[in-house]
Amino acid sequence: MDDVTYLDAETVFSTLSPAEAVAALRETLAGGFDPSDDIPRTVTDVSAGNMIFMPSEFGPWVGVKLVGVSTGNAERGLPRILGQYLMYEASTLRLRTVIDGAALTTLRTPAVSVAAVEPALSRFTAPVRVVVFGAGPQGVGHADTIAEVVDVAEVSFVVRSPDQAGHQVRRRGRVIEAGTAEANEALRAADIVVTATTARTPLFDADLVRPGAIVLACGSHDPHARELPAELFSRAEVVVEDLGTALRECGDVVLAITDGALDADSIVTMSQVCTGEAPLDDDRTLIFKGSGMSWEDLAVASKLVEAADR
Repeated sequence: MDDVTYLDAETVFSTLSPAEAVAALRETLAGGFDPSDDIPRTVTDVSAGNMIFMPSEFGPWVGVKLVGVSTGNAERGLPRILGQYLMYEASTLRLRTVIDGAALTTLRTPAVSVAAVEPALSRFTAPVRVVVFGAGPQGVGHADTIAEVVDVAEVSFVVRSPDQAGHQVRRRGRVIEAGTAEANEALRAADIVVTATTARTPLFDADLVRPGAIVLACGSHDPHARELPAELFSRAEVVVEDLGTALRECGDVVLAITDGALDADSIVTMSQVCTGEAPLDDDRTLIFKGSGMSWEDLAVASKLVEAADR
């Protein structure tokens, strides 16, 4: 194990910027990688929650993320998600690098959201107003990543318990209690809306989102849970990481189709958007629904290892 490098959370965040993570994902897609060829993840229930196994291979690497999700960890003062990312040489399968899995996930998930809609960000000619539902690592990560690729005028975090929002959240924007008139007002004015929660039912009414806004939903990979109302899909362009994955894992998409608000044939993939194959209408609401795929971790981890070696 002497030749195995370990990259801890501090190294992850100091080595690769959010904008560089976005670029790594777009470069992978531009290089011809097809997300539909990715290896599906495996989720196994255990007594404390579930374990997730996420392998992928392309280029000189095979990568595997092992993640544990424990719903009771908050009461113990521990992160809800813990894990490690293992990087192997593709030619020999020698383990070369271990990366803090939670940090890698925190970096890559908002990078995926932004990479999926980046061509559409040019629709905003003035600094944008951002509303983030959720104040956890992914909510904060999305705020930081958006701020690196577009001018931001204001960030509002909408949460159930504002008094529990910490310094990391408050120094990035204002904190608003969910369900209040102030939250609805912020949502009506928002250019970009992020949902990064554990909600299983819609967080807001569809008519609160203005036409032309961009909605980034990343809170779950459960086909029975959703953060967005079905009605929002009926007037929006919808982008997903991969159609098969979305129809299997993304409750926002699955349930909108079940409710008759979305036609599966109208959905486009982030690869089609990133390569220009699927141009988007700037006047229509744009929804990106992500659930997280194994190739995304490997794309960002590969760039991370390359940057750490410099």
